[in-house]
Amino acid sequence: MADRGMSPDHYFSRSPRSKAKTNRIITRLRGRRFEFVTSSSVFSKKRVDLGTRLLVESMTLPQAGLALDVGCGYGVVGIVAAALKPALRVFLCDINERAIRLTKQNVRANGINNAAVRRGQLYEPIRDLKFDCILSNPPISRGMETVKEIILKAPEHMTTGAHFQIVVKSKIGGKRFQSILQEAFGNVQILSRKSGYRVFISEKDKTAISH
Repeated sequence: MADRGMSPDHYFSRSPRSKAKTNRIITRLRGRRFEFVTSSSVFSKKRVDLGTRLLVESMTLPQAGLALDVGCGYGVVGIVAAALKPALRVFLCDINERAIRLTKQNVRANGINNAAVRRGQLYEPIRDLKFDCILSNPPISRGMETVKEIILKAPEHMTTGAHFQIVVKSKIGGKRFQSILQEAFGNVQILSRKSGYRVFISEKDKTAISH
């Protein structure tokens, strides 16, 4: 059943009812070749969207430990993270069962052995775990409250010194996102900006971020 007030085929729906129309994307990210199967009712079907690409190209990852791609879609961010850091265990979560099926398929297609795919609402599938890195291209069209929840609840699921990284459109509440991140973490910086998007980074239990 779709969330109240939303189309049953919105990418944040639990169980899209439309017929799946698939597409295959072959692309290079962080200097490596990746292949992704996409579908209707999953963001973004025709290409790796600009926001996801910017997050992937600029994200800071720990060498080992646990990482989370929350709202993973068909898995681009988490799969690239897992490919770049073989000693890192990456969890990919999404509410959309079609997205989860695609993510599992894409994990296998890209030869990823250090990833786990779980279905559920935001942090619910991994509620008992603590992460060294959380990454998100959030479901902006779902509304600010959902995105705010992703940010404000993130510290509960992070280890000390862990990084939270999120990409947003600069024109859609960029300053508000900075304010929410400051509220949640006490620090925020712009990691990168390009093509109308910004990647913000915050660190748990630190007053400043050093690189």
